[in-house]
Amino acid sequence: MKELERDLGLPSVLAISIGAMIGSGIFILPALALERAGPLVILAYLLAGLLVVPAALSKSEMATAMPEAGGTYIYIERGMGPLLGTIAGVGTWFSLSFKGALALVGGVPYLLLLFDLPLKPVALGLATVLILINLLGAKQTGLFQLVIVVVMLAALGWFTAGSAPAVQSANYANFFDAGLGGLLAVTGLVFVSYAGVTKVASIAEEVEDPGRNIPLGILGSLAFTTVLYVAVVAVMVGVTDPGSIAGSDTPVAVAAEATLGAAGVFAVIVAAILALVSTANAGILSSSRYPFAMSRDKLAPPSMASISDRFGTPVNSITLTGAVLLVLIAFVPILDIAKLASAFQILVFALINMAVVAFREGTAEYDPEFTSPLYPWMQIFGTITGFGLLTQMGTVPLAGAVVITLASLVWYLVYVRPRVSREGTATDAIRRQVGRGALEEVADAADEPAHEVLVALTKDIGPERERALVSLAADLVRPHDGRVLAVRFQEVPDQAPLTEEVTVQSPADLSFETRLSRVADDVGVTIEADEVVSHDTKHAIVNLARERGVDTVLTEHEPLRLRSRLFGEPIDWVVRHAPCDVVLVDNLGYDSPRQVALAEADGPYAPLAVSVAEAVAEANHGRISLWYPVDRDSPEQYRETVEAYQAELSGMLSVPVESTPVRTDGGMGDDPDVVVRRGADHRLRSGLLDRGRTFPRPRCTTVTVYPKESERPGFLRRLLERLVF
Repeated sequence: MKELERDLGLPSVLAISIGAMIGSGIFILPALALERAGPLVILAYLLAGLLVVPAALSKSEMATAMPEAGGTYIYIERGMGPLLGTIAGVGTWFSLSFKGALALVGGVPYLLLLFDLPLKPVALGLATVLILINLLGAKQTGLFQLVIVVVMLAALGWFTAGSAPAVQSANYANFFDAGLGGLLAVTGLVFVSYAGVTKVASIAEEVEDPGRNIPLGILGSLAFTTVLYVAVVAVMVGVTDPGSIAGSDTPVAVAAEATLGAAGVFAVIVAAILALVSTANAGILSSSRYPFAMSRDKLAPPSMASISDRFGTPVNSITLTGAVLLVLIAFVPILDIAKLASAFQILVFALINMAVVAFREGTAEYDPEFTSPLYPWMQIFGTITGFGLLTQMGTVPLAGAVVITLASLVWYLVYVRPRVSREGTATDAIRRQVGRGALEEVADAADEPAHEVLVALTKDIGPERERALVSLAADLVRPHDGRVLAVRFQEVPDQAPLTEEVTVQSPADLSFETRLSRVADDVGVTIEADEVVSHDTKHAIVNLARERGVDTVLTEHEPLRLRSRLFGEPIDWVVRHAPCDVVLVDNLGYDSPRQVALAEADGPYAPLAVSVAEAVAEANHGRISLWYPVDRDSPEQYRETVEAYQAELSGMLSVPVESTPVRTDGGMGDDPDVVVRRGADHRLRSGLLDRGRTFPRPRCTTVTVYPKESERPGFLRRLLERLVF
């Protein structure tokens, strides 16, 4: 494969980056910003430039680690996974589309200073021409780009230097009248002025000595452009009467006319038209590549990746982008376009900062030549300030960012997730961290053994099932010389006084106490038998558990009964209110189980489930099979991480352990003797969170554990576990 020559030095990198930034940020936005914050807009440009620094450092680092990849979307998708990659791809696409629309809607008024033409039709006409140019495959040459940068800098330099002597200090009066809220709102508005600072990363493959020239080019151009913006805006404010350019369609031309006359105005017009047409064309060119790139990654329909045989361009992607551009120009006010462009750019820059953390903490090969200083605090600062700035920009941009994010999420759930199985390095890094935390909890749980188990018998179940429950309880307490409290609960109508003698029918010829005495002799554990009559069995169980201070309540549960599905069983109430752990048994017999399966479909193994499985296997000289779910398209990274986690867990247990991948889309082979699993978290029943990972129903006794309230993981923790496991 032919490689691109690395022939772009530092001057070229600086020119490309500066050229990508200077445009609407200086020729259009100052008037919109001045209308809202007055002279404070000068400080807003400076603050916006500073807030871009974390993203600039992060993008520089990723560009030197992956100089051939290119594109913000690529970095975020590889680092954060398809979900955030979808959001970043759609967000960047919209941001660039809005920026292109802003350049045309804001640039045409400069052209109209020379020709008396209607604004909207001219903007739509120019947009159509640029769309056709992109469809036909014509691209602006590097020489044309260089000419634009030279003309812009010459015009702006002449304006700034020539106008500086005319600055009136009185024009800066009441500098802070807009307050902090006004400063932040306008900072968000002008943020898009710096959107092009990282564009050079997309051609990193052509940069010589990228480890040096990319970060120097990005940071150098950012520093230069920030100083230029602040200087130009400061002069604009200083040479014009207060409020005279606020809201103007051509603010730089108005200011130039006040100091440089007709020649200055003409120079500014030429520079503005060149810059803004170039920005619009670059916006169409680059934004149309996002649906194209997403399609190749299966995040968008295949039609978006189709290339015209005649022109060699992604026609469908360019057409879709062009249609969005025309709609924006025709129907969206320029101020809203500017705000939405900035809002999406802020969102993308925040994701760039998060992506660096994902690559650094993940397991993927990542070896940048340049590393961001002050990691991870720089990235944390950039992420927090980015999302904070979004909240200060007003309803329209915030609503736009939320709507696009939610729409991207829905698109991911409906279209992407069924087709894409890969994951980002962040997912694996979080999964490993969650696994380490779960192993620490397993170690801590070993110091809190069960010394007393209450076996709650709520109905006549027969001697064999009764014996199975008591034997299981005995296995749980035996390692710690504990005891079993077996209690038969009978519920009587509210009208019946509890003081009267109630005859409890025995399920066999032998008395309850006699049967338990024989079981105690067999299992070698102290078993205490009792009977409780109450008006409400579920309250009686919880009250007895609290009075006796038992460690665990163990009872039968039949989750597939129709009544359980519709109304829930009383034992469900016990699970929520018991002061201790609760173990529910789908009882199909318990006869010296040797093969114990520990199953978990949506997270690491719960410490209580591990303790129960280990106790059962140890008591019966058996072994544990660690089940984990796999599908045909489960990522290899997922398998490797889960197997590493299971290997560490195996080393902590006192019984033989084997790892068993279980297909969730097919059979599982031979059934074990007992399956131990964590109880379902009712807070996570949403279909949006259900990945369909459920094990085939085993034909053996299933033990479902619920830790006591104080030891159950919080909602966010369980949500995170479900998302990464």
